[in-house]
Amino acid sequence: MNKTQIHKAAEYLEDKNQLICIVMHAYPDGDAVGSALGLYDCLKRAGYADVQVIAPNPYASFLHWMPHNEKVIVAELNKKVADELIQKASLLFCLDFNGFSRTDLLEASLRLSKAVKIMIDHHPQPEGGFDLVFSDTNASSTAEMIYEFIASVWDERLVHLDAAKCLYAGIVTDTGSFSYGCNNPRTYEIVGRLIATGVDGAYIHRLIYSTYSADRMRLLGFCLSEKLVVLPGLRAAYISLSKKDLKRFNYQEGDTEGVVNYALAIKEIELAALFTEKKDHIKVSFRSVGDIDVNELARVHFNGGGHKNASGGKSFSSLDDTVRYFVALLEQKRSLS
Repeated sequence: MNKTQIHKAAEYLEDKNQLICIVMHAYPDGDAVGSALGLYDCLKRAGYADVQVIAPNPYASFLHWMPHNEKVIVAELNKKVADELIQKASLLFCLDFNGFSRTDLLEASLRLSKAVKIMIDHHPQPEGGFDLVFSDTNASSTAEMIYEFIASVWDERLVHLDAAKCLYAGIVTDTGSFSYGCNNPRTYEIVGRLIATGVDGAYIHRLIYSTYSADRMRLLGFCLSEKLVVLPGLRAAYISLSKKDLKRFNYQEGDTEGVVNYALAIKEIELAALFTEKKDHIKVSFRSVGDIDVNELARVHFNGGGHKNASGGKSFSSLDDTVRYFVALLEQKRSLS
């Protein structure tokens, strides 16, 4: 990490009695939660008296095992408290997002806050509004960057077992269990150091990937047998789920995590999408292989963004209209190529 930026971060962190808030993006994934809770543990160990962790929305139950999970304030459930903390904070860590719009109902509070805002993130095309930006698209995850940040500002020995578990989970989930986005040897060096603290990698993997409820397993089967649409001529596939579909399987937040990857696993499919009907919008998830840039697709057409091969967004049209628009975009692109 840049030494000048690290020195500046250290200056912002001189006051150990200031209110520090750690903020995640909307619908937090394993990397967002792991990064936030890992940083929380390290800040508390370093002697910071008042550290708060805020998530815009509830997140998957298979992430609730992480140390300090009970400390997380969910804005959707307690908006007033979340907004007041953000306004009173003198320092905000913005983790795993690079634009305030990615925080949904916290966006206005973050923009109005007079606190120093430190962004730590690995997504491309960071936006403005931050006082200090740590952006590295080559990092496997924000969790990896948090480890580097802690090691640079303080010392890697500050990362004890609880923090290591969280950061390990962040790296595991954002690399698909080391199947993509992790070709840098440094990633494995950091993973090795996390394991050296006592992390049981196999056990954490089971906690994340082998704790399906019966309803979630049945929902996955329904997605693959009834809702999967393959478009061979477009080398694409998609799954769409209505609110009625979700209710049928007693949907809980996180139950569709990873579903889009099954569509991408079909031979010769290069782009996969999952459309999920929420209360006031359609949540869109994209995955791709090779040179297909779904970050651009999400940014230009679906009010979102992310990585080149993994991104997300939202649509404010109906579920059917959103799917039709997606297919039309692919057909248009094919006709122009």
